[in-house]
Amino acid sequence: MQLIIQSPPSLAGDLRPPGDKSISHRAAIIGALAAGETVIEGFLEGADCLSTLRCLRALGVAIDGPHGGRVVIRGQGPGGLKEPETVLNAGNSGTTLRLLAGVLAGQTFYSVFTGDASLRRRPMGRVVQPLRAMGARIWGRRGGELAPLSIWGGNLQPLTYTLPVASAQVKSALLLAGLMAPGETVITEPCRSRDHSERMLQAAGADIQVEGLKIRVKGQKALQPLHIRVPGDISAAAFFLVAGCIHQQASLKLENVNLNPTRSGILDVLAAMGGQIKITPRGESGGEPIGDIQVTSSSLRGVEIGGDLIPRLIDEIPVLAVAAALAEGETVIRDAAELRVKESDRITMVARELGRMGASIQTRPDGFLIQGRPGNCLRGAMVDSHDDHRLGMALAVAALVAAGPTQIRGADCIAISYPGFTADLARLGVEVREVD
Repeated sequence: MQLIIQSPPSLAGDLRPPGDKSISHRAAIIGALAAGETVIEGFLEGADCLSTLRCLRALGVAIDGPHGGRVVIRGQGPGGLKEPETVLNAGNSGTTLRLLAGVLAGQTFYSVFTGDASLRRRPMGRVVQPLRAMGARIWGRRGGELAPLSIWGGNLQPLTYTLPVASAQVKSALLLAGLMAPGETVITEPCRSRDHSERMLQAAGADIQVEGLKIRVKGQKALQPLHIRVPGDISAAAFFLVAGCIHQQASLKLENVNLNPTRSGILDVLAAMGGQIKITPRGESGGEPIGDIQVTSSSLRGVEIGGDLIPRLIDEIPVLAVAAALAEGETVIRDAAELRVKESDRITMVARELGRMGASIQTRPDGFLIQGRPGNCLRGAMVDSHDDHRLGMALAVAALVAAGPTQIRGADCIAISYPGFTADLARLGVEVREVD
């Protein structure tokens, strides 16, 4: 499917972003490990999160839904999982594969995990190696570096481990495995990554403590079921935050957005760039701070983005590159080599596709050097998502300020994380056409 987008004369309206993708994954998995009925409201019905539900069902978990974002999971504890009769398919979802690898490492049965062509190219050694150190037997291509992965789990031992690179997925996988090991598992991060797993495990009654960059979890304690209201995904909201900043006639309100400080780096960067953003806190939802965000047309300036900030906005870098292309001066993005092993090589593809629209972007091994040009410097063009949902949406945001129509090939992938994206664009007055 292709999207054809024409720049609108104005952008105005209120939107409620879809449920947080990271929290939806974790709520389903932790619900499956708890004893009793977990209810999830606002579950993201995107392809990635549906992959997690599909794999849990194959492991014998009784799940009702999703129905309008409501999912009911009838967990029977870690011992309630069953050996799957077929290969588990995570689709495009690295979160599904990595987190469930941690769960399956503690199960006394055999399972095989695979995914689509994109996922089979993504690195798995970073989670396989520490799980092997805990006692799980795991095989995969290139010595376990790539899926498909075969896992024979059980009889885990606790682990003390320092992550070489900040990764919420690897950290979460090890914490989930630690739940099934006797004694205390200790994970140390080089810098803070998103902490949804820690928050949710605490809410479910796990014996888990966070001490700065060190997380301790004591295994073999029963988890309690939860009733979770998933807040709006700030990674989804990010596309409209940038759109509101760069469009010359914009006033947007994003409601019920997750403001977790380990995820809100984009708000810090846009504020540093001069973005006109107002945040109204609205309390908490499921242990996560939430609020409304108002954004209006802004005059942006270039900044430097790197260091400990990167894990707090790694998924938002493609759309931040759009903002930087329209800012005054130079923007440097560094320490983001992780982008090369996402759904696409995002460093190469962001530069290539935004370059087709007239942006001035130089790639570096770990990021970009972007020469910003304020005003309507972008032009409509034929571009390609490369089956990367975040790249596809970033190109759609660039199209909102480009001269002439932009045609985005491979736009089907946007449904992976934001099934209602084109409908929300249309709600703001954007002319969007879908063609086969």
